[in-house]
Amino acid sequence: MRKVHLIPNIVTAFGLACGLFVIFKVNMVEPGSGKYEVILSSALLLLLAALADFMDGAFARVFRAESEFGVMFDSLADAISFGVAPSVLALKSLSLEQGTFISFISATGAMVYSLCGVLRLVRFNIKAADGKKDIIKMNDEKKHFTGLPIPAAAAASVSVNLFFLYPFFVKYFEIDQNIRAISLTVVNVLIGYLMLSKWKFPSLKALNFQIPSFNLAFITVVLGILFLYGILHYFAVVFLVVTWVYIIAGIILAIIRKIAGKKSKTLKDFEPDSDEFDL
Repeated sequence: MRKVHLIPNIVTAFGLACGLFVIFKVNMVEPGSGKYEVILSSALLLLLAALADFMDGAFARVFRAESEFGVMFDSLADAISFGVAPSVLALKSLSLEQGTFISFISATGAMVYSLCGVLRLVRFNIKAADGKKDIIKMNDEKKHFTGLPIPAAAAASVSVNLFFLYPFFVKYFEIDQNIRAISLTVVNVLIGYLMLSKWKFPSLKALNFQIPSFNLAFITVVLGILFLYGILHYFAVVFLVVTWVYIIAGIILAIIRKIAGKKSKTLKDFEPDSDEFDL
């Protein structure tokens, strides 16, 4: 009988519960009603799910409680919380008439996002299993992610949706619903592509700064204060900026690597994978 470790799986279950609550909650409201408040509360719940996703892995490593059950449970929880919930949010924030072309492309964009998210998780699990057999490969995987991580993808999708409904933005730049639907579709398809792409995105665990400790502490405090102020008063803006800065930074690093060429050691960790992705 295989041992199932309790603490990491409780944390995973909490993250899954956050994702399920988002899905059930938005399905209890009329399409297009309670827009900003519903998306805002859902975004906060998905951030809690992302925190739980980070913590369950940390607990599993600390307590040496990694197991096949935990890996499968974590992937299924991520598929629901970060693969399905953002798509449901995107569709429920719109009030589209069924059978119209705009509703079709919106549903298509949501499906593309969810399918790419699930495939991203499958590839991640395969690479993680292979990495356990190769220490060098496993260490490389800790430095970066191949393809946009699904929690970051969920944050990117929800942040755009939330920003379009942000009262300050709507006050000055109210967007027609059809344009918003098309924009969300384009964003979801783009994010889906990035999840399955061979582009490398940095892992926050591997960030190292070669600066004096005092300066680092001072900068951290200042940035922390600014970040907390922004979160409290301009959550939609800060959420959008932080999420998309991460994505754009990963793309820029990969482009610089391409320009530098394979013979150069500049950003060699961000060389896009050339191997084919077999399902």
